Parts: sequence; structure tokens; C-alpha cells
Amino acid sequence: MKDIFLITPPFTQLNTPYPASVYLKGFLNTKNISSFQMDLGIEVILELFSKIGLQNLFDFAFQNNKIISENSQRIFALKDNYVQTIDVVIVFLQGKNKTLAQKICTDTFLPRASRFAQLDDMNWALETISFQDQAKHIATLYLEDLSDFIVECIDEDFGFSRYAERLGRSANTFDQLYARLQNKRTYIDLVSLKILDDKIKGIQPKMVGISVPFPGNLYSAFRCAQWIKETYPEIKVVMGGGFPTTELRSVSDPRVFDYFDYIVLDDGELPIELLLLNVLDKSQDSLKRTFLRKNGEVVYNNSSLRNDYKQVELGCPDYSDLLLDKYISVIEIVNPMHSLWSDGRWNKLTLAHGCYWAKCTFCDVSLDYIKVYELVAVKQLVDRIEQLIEQTGEHGFHIVDEAAPPVLMKALAVEIIKRKLEITWWTNIRFEKNFTKDLCYLLKESGCIAVSGGLEVASDRLLTLINKGVTVEQVAKVTNTLTESGIMVHAYLMYGFPTQTVQETVDSLEMVRQMFELGILQSGFWHQFALTAHSPVGLDPGKYGIIPELKDISFANNDIQFKDKTGIDHDKFSYGLKKSLYNFMHGVGFEIPVHKWFDKKELGFKIPKTKILKYFIERCIDDE
Repeated sequence: MKDIFLITPPFTQLNTPYPASVYLKGFLNTKNISSFQMDLGIEVILELFSKIGLQNLFDFAFQNNKIISENSQRIFALKDNYVQTIDVVIVFLQGKNKTLAQKICTDTFLPRASRFAQLDDMNWALETISFQDQAKHIATLYLEDLSDFIVECIDEDFGFSRYAERLGRSANTFDQLYARLQNKRTYIDLVSLKILDDKIKGIQPKMVGISVPFPGNLYSAFRCAQWIKETYPEIKVVMGGGFPTTELRSVSDPRVFDYFDYIVLDDGELPIELLLLNVLDKSQDSLKRTFLRKNGEVVYNNSSLRNDYKQVELGCPDYSDLLLDKYISVIEIVNPMHSLWSDGRWNKLTLAHGCYWAKCTFCDVSLDYIKVYELVAVKQLVDRIEQLIEQTGEHGFHIVDEAAPPVLMKALAVEIIKRKLEITWWTNIRFEKNFTKDLCYLLKESGCIAVSGGLEVASDRLLTLINKGVTVEQVAKVTNTLTESGIMVHAYLMYGFPTQTVQETVDSLEMVRQMFELGILQSGFWHQFALTAHSPVGLDPGKYGIIPELKDISFANNDIQFKDKTGIDHDKFSYGLKKSLYNFMHGVGFEIPVHKWFDKKELGFKIPKTKILKYFIERCIDDE
């Protein structure tokens, strides 16, 4: 019997646990509160992608006459091959049977469907990576074929890292999600709830805490909560995590609390502790940042006078209970930096709470998870690293700060080297001038292999409007210094920022093209600007030349639709930006003029040529 059962609902990552429950369990240990944690997502995936699981999937699809497309018919025709190979492929992707790589890389071992159409075009890229990684990529295509079959024939909302995500995006009212919850449970629901039932029977918790980090976890979280309320009405259910913290700060629909007894915001340690005191012995009526239903109305209880715990008091993250040897490493794209998100099992660690910059105008800088900045002592951080290595056996660390501060990264590197620890780590940064050659080589020596950071819109005018605190020239210098030291670099890229012109979009792509051609960026991803309620742009949209389309809010309030006074439809640039970037990441397409990546018929007007000088970035990094 446990005081609290912590659940991450389907689906987040295949290769490593999402850290919210890990952090919370570490804190609960310091209070002698018994807990058990579970990544329901990976357990559902392992159930589906097994010999018995696939056989059941194929039988279900056949019995319900769902096999329609040519691709699905091909997969079904090869069902015996899939059933025969699935278990050994999963074991290989779990890192337990590396010799299977030889067979996977042959043309005849794994059945193949539409995802393998891209393989011929990728042969040149596969030749640049290790044989093990080639096999992982082929095995990933095999799983993606099966995923396509599930989406078409079993459940259209399925995805390896999200489920029914559309129900959680911009859900200003609860109506659509509520209506979906009245429907018959899906095949994926039934698999999930069977696993959950088995766990609850063994754990017998007094409270269940469900962490919802993303919109793609929301539907599954509500399905789990709904089932718990029906089956175990005596158990209290609480929701926390990134989604409620950013989206549910204005929730007012009482129906939400048919499923959850409580919703907590921001850092969950103190709110959960107070709720447990309330549930276990009724000794606590004062709560912290907690929504609940009282007399049929939604109320917000923030009456506790206790301060949140300092970072030093939170304890070491605890990975116990999780199936650490069962996670699956996949390689979706043949790019060593990009693959870090899906390949390998990483222990998660935080250097500092919040962001030391906290000024970017597109970011939720008004919320505590960004604006409340608090460092952790370096010796304590490295103590935690040693504890996590001993507990998990893993020497890889993903430091998940909003932006790791250079001064703390330097102290961390020195302490790691001093203790002679052999670890591998990567993190998020700002491309600021403090990343000197000396610091970058020091970070490399301590085990840093990669960083990701925001180049955003590669335009000095827009970077100033974003209040990023960097220039394109500075980013070029820092990425060059990092690359020369042997640290890979991923850039977060943005398009469609308010007032951005067509010319600036073309010029931004040219900046990015030059950086990839020079080899100072190894990976990147374009995000379209999203207006969020808690960002400086969301709080003062008129200042940025946009008109928000405000709606009545009774459920989620974060993403806001808006009209840009420029009248430009930035959606239409998406395909060209992403297609060009995909080519750049594979080392091709640099000779194509950047305006040629866009279809003028789709855009409805002639695309201007870039105004950026051909050697602009090269001159930036040569200018010492």
C-alpha cells in the first residue's frame, strides 16, 4: 500500500522517462511519504508491440473491416512476418541484442511497407553512420509502418509521442474533450486501463497523481482519471504538470472535476504534500495553488502561508519503479544531434529553476516556472549525478534547464573533472558571448557532447523585437566555437513572428543555409510562432502589431489565435522551410537559391531573392 501513485499517461518518449514523477518521488522520499511511479506510455507501447499484441491488433482490424488502403493491405498480408520479428526487434532497440543489427540491415529480414520508400534516397546518409545506427533507423521505419497501420485501422489518434493531441490544443472549452470521454473506449484505452488496473490492485494507493506535460497526454489523463473514479471512487485523483500550469490557470468548468478531485499549478512539491496531509489525516485545509470543486463551483485554494521549497531541499531525483531497461532507442532521422531526443536512455537533471534571462517576448516569462530563478549548488548537483549513476547504471545526462547558465556550466564541468567522473551530457543554452573557446573546450572535456539553443528568427531586427539578447553574428561565432570544440549544436528556429516580412523569412533561411553549409550547425527545427497568453506578446499584443481573437475561457487558455497586421499567411512558408532544413541537415541542397524552396503558386506571389551577402556568416566567424 502506497500513499500516492504517480503516473505519466500515454504518450511522451520511447527512449527515456519524462522526469516529472522522478523529481516528485525524490522530494517525497525526503518527507517519508511512500510513493510508486509508472510511465504508462512505455508499458502500453510494449504491450502493443509484442508478439501477442500485434496478433490481437491484426485480428481486431480484420474483424472490423478496417483494412482499406493498399499500404495497410500490404502490412496485413505480411502480418505473420511482423508477428514473428517484433519481439526480437524490440529487444534490439532496448540495446540487448546488438548482433541482430547484421540481419536487420539485410533486405529480407524485416517486412517493409510505405515508410521504406525513403530508404533508397537515404542510402548515402546511412553510409555515414555506424552499422548499429543504420539498423536502428531501419527498425524505426519498421515500427513507423506498424504505427501507420494502427492509425488507419485501429485508432486514428495514435502516435508514439502523443495521443489525441488535437483535443488538448487550444481547447478553450471542455465541450469537445467531454464529448469524446462519453464515447466508447478505444482499443488503446482498453489496453492502457488493463495495465493501470493491474498496477492499482497491487499498489492500493490513497491518491493518484497524474502528470500532464503536453496536450498529447491530456485525453489519456482524463481517460485514466475517469476509469479510476468509476472503479475506485475512494481514491483521490490530482492533475499537475506542464499542461495545467500553462493552460488551465483559468479553468472554471465544474465538469472537469467529475474526473479530477484537484488540479495543482507550478512546482508540485508543496501542493502535493498539503493535499496528502488533507487526504491522509484531514489535518490540512490550507492548500497551495490548487483548484477543486466546492458546492458545485470551481474554487482556487491558495491559502497556505508556507513558502515553496528551495531547490536544495528537494532531494535527488528517484528513478526507482520505472522499467529503465525496457525503453526503446529509435533513430527517426539520420542526424547525430537530432537523434539525441529519441536515442539513448538519459537521466534528467536541472541546474537551476527558471531562466536566468527570462526576457524573450514569445516565452511565458510571467509564470513562475520561468521567472523564479534559483541556482543549485554545484557540489550538490554532482552528488546527485553520482547517486543517479549508482541507481540507474546510466552515465548519460540530459540537463533540462530552460537555458543553462554559463557560469554554472563552467563550475559543473570543473567539479566533474575534479571527481574524475566519466559521463556524457547535453543541455539547452542561450548563444551568448560568455561561451568562449576556453569554456567550450572545458565543457567538452567534462563530457558535454551537444547543446541546443534559440537562433529563432535569424534577423537582427526581429531578434531585438524578441528581446533575445543576441545578434546573428554572435550566434554564428558561438556556434562556430562550440563546433570547433567538438560539441554538436541544434538550433531552434522560428518563423511568423509578428511584423515579419516575406523578405525577412527568405533572408532568415539564407542565414540558416550558410550556417549549415559551413558546418557550424548540425541540426535544427522550424517552429511557427504561437501567441501564448502569458508571454509579453500575449499580454500586450498591440505593441507587436497583432490583433488577438479572444474567446470566452472555461478550460484551457494558452494558445491564442490572432491576425497579423502585415496580412501575411505564414502557414504557407512551412513546407519550404522544413523541406530545405531537412536537406541541409543531410548535407545537400546548399546550391539551391533559398527563394526556390518556396512554391510561388502556393503562396500566390513572387518570392524575393535573398538580400544577405553570400559570405555573410563566414565573415562573421572570421572576424575575431
